[in-house]
Amino acid sequence: MLSPTPFSLCCALLLCLPVALFFSVSSTTITTICNPNSNSNKSLSTLPFPNDKNKNKTTPFIRPLPQDDAQLFHLASHVNPNPIPSTPNKIAFMFLTTSSLPFTPLWQRYFFPNQSNPQTHIPNPNNLFNIYIHSDPSNPQNSPFTGIFSNRTIPSKPTLRSHPSLISAARRLLANALLHDPSNSMFALLSPTCIPLHSFPFTYKILIRSKKSFIEILKDEPGIKARYIARGEDTMLPEVPIQSFRVGSQFFVLARRHAMLVVNDTRLWRKFNLPCKSDSTCYPEEHYFPTLLSMRDPLSCVPATLTHVDWRGTHGGHPRTYNESQVGPELIRSLRGDRPRYGDGGSNLTEEYPFLFARKFSPEGLEKLMEIADDVIFRD
Repeated sequence: MLSPTPFSLCCALLLCLPVALFFSVSSTTITTICNPNSNSNKSLSTLPFPNDKNKNKTTPFIRPLPQDDAQLFHLASHVNPNPIPSTPNKIAFMFLTTSSLPFTPLWQRYFFPNQSNPQTHIPNPNNLFNIYIHSDPSNPQNSPFTGIFSNRTIPSKPTLRSHPSLISAARRLLANALLHDPSNSMFALLSPTCIPLHSFPFTYKILIRSKKSFIEILKDEPGIKARYIARGEDTMLPEVPIQSFRVGSQFFVLARRHAMLVVNDTRLWRKFNLPCKSDSTCYPEEHYFPTLLSMRDPLSCVPATLTHVDWRGTHGGHPRTYNESQVGPELIRSLRGDRPRYGDGGSNLTEEYPFLFARKFSPEGLEKLMEIADDVIFRD
């Protein structure tokens, strides 16, 4: 065998250098994505948004993330369970929508009120919240999201009413929020017809101070057995016995540890992901979350939703909609005056909480809502 010459050794080194660089860069990238709390994550948080025509704009979302839900949820379930202590705790506002967000101007005022308003007593509100939107791609928007909602859309998939796809969408929002910002400590799920009932500082104080999840957890409800057997008489067994089955509003506020619990769950999800035999009693998004939290950590939950809704005199599974003629100071004060219904375990609470949001509002009522925003809605 011929002995290597200095020239041949140099050539070999030059040929191997690109391979070494490739593995070095790839290893750093993989480590960063799999460990959202690593120092190198900071550079990933300002990657250009993939579909943004303006290449100078940046997005706060981590890219790339797995498109497969199982991989995404697995990744999110391994983030730090506690918010970063050196930064203020944040609220993740998660909008689940199949259409545009008609109350964008009102939410814009909510997050960025007039700085001369004496009600705004928390400095730098932009550092205390994040916004995430799951927008059904099978229903193209009439117009793109604007203002405070620009570039807030996460990778989304089609959803259907009375279908487990609504559970998946909410879990997808939770996973993206967990991976995006380790300062997110509370996670509020909202609909496009929701409006705030108080100022952001008021809401922030209530949620951050509580350190508990707010999720309606009801048992012994009329028709609960029919809901339980919607997939078949014994289909939910053995994971979910009927004694553990709960129902409640699909709109919740979860503490960080419970958001991680939801994205980490596979045991109960296998049952709630099964198709229903009866659509009239199948509302998976109203069953899965209350049942999971009730079975896993009920003592750390306030068993009530903080999103007001009026089911009186309604039919077809849709709550009352407040139209333009009904919007006014009296309606807002009335909604504020109501108190949440506390479900399973609520009798053990030592503190009552106000409603922070309300639905459903007709888009035609936006102008009237804006007229009373500063003097009524945001005046606590």
